[in-house]
Amino acid sequence: MEYMKAVICTKYGAPDVLRLTKVLKPKPKKDEVCIKIYTTGVTASDMFIRSSQVPLWMMIPMRLKIGILKPRKEILGSVFSGVIESVGDEIKRFKVGDEVYGMPGYTFGTYAEYLCLKETDSSKGCIALKPKNITHEEATAAAYGGLLALQQVEKSNLQKGQEILIYGASGTSGTLAIQIAKHIGAKVTTVCGNTNVEMVKKLGADETIDYTKQHTIPKGVTYDLVLDSVGKFKKSKLKSACKKALKRNGQYLSIDDEALQLDSKRLERITSLIEANYIKPVMDKIYPLEEIVGAHHYVETGHKKGGVAATVANT
Repeated sequence: MEYMKAVICTKYGAPDVLRLTKVLKPKPKKDEVCIKIYTTGVTASDMFIRSSQVPLWMMIPMRLKIGILKPRKEILGSVFSGVIESVGDEIKRFKVGDEVYGMPGYTFGTYAEYLCLKETDSSKGCIALKPKNITHEEATAAAYGGLLALQQVEKSNLQKGQEILIYGASGTSGTLAIQIAKHIGAKVTTVCGNTNVEMVKKLGADETIDYTKQHTIPKGVTYDLVLDSVGKFKKSKLKSACKKALKRNGQYLSIDDEALQLDSKRLERITSLIEANYIKPVMDKIYPLEEIVGAHHYVETGHKKGGVAATVANT
């Protein structure tokens, strides 16, 4: 039997419930690939799953999906980047040695050295070839933030010349939403803290609103799309004002309006945008897997800039 290192979570709670240990290495079925994980993302979603500290209206459906009294899947982690180590007999899209990235859905499992996934999209994951011009760390931010941002931008049918306001623009999905909207040709206004104003401007923001200084939207200012990239559970006077600042037929969309679609075709579009240098994920901090507890503490502060990742194996 072969073993691998993994971080497990056997109960809900603070970051300290996470524990590094050894578990059996998975073997791919005939319709699966086995991925050697180089890097996993440490995301806001991971915080909610590990802590189960979510609004009451989310608690019951979330617990039904991930475990009533404790996580059903002990190995957490919702995004990965790595290389195909082996493939099942029925695999057609990938070969050994391919660098890939993606998300495993509610099967989780990326806080580990190896992960087995089907090559076809399902609620149990999606996978695509990793962009060649970014690191594995950046790829985790591209998969997680890119899928969240692109799903809502495509849903809105944002057009060239339209105006978008991105609330929470300095996070993993917000930083990519800025760049996707600018590529489309939209005018972008961002909401972020004063320490992130220069960063979002460099990403392409035309105007910025500093939420530490401004708590309303000027009278008469409206947008074709208001994109909430922090989620509906976070509320503020400014967010309420943003919701109302819509043009006629304008839309307010939140990244948690609906379940994230695990779509490899959309992931391939993200790859194309990155390789064409239209968008680039923003990284904040990178931890070794052995320091995953510290990574959770940092992400939980709510002040990260772009993505946070944990290195699982050396490339």
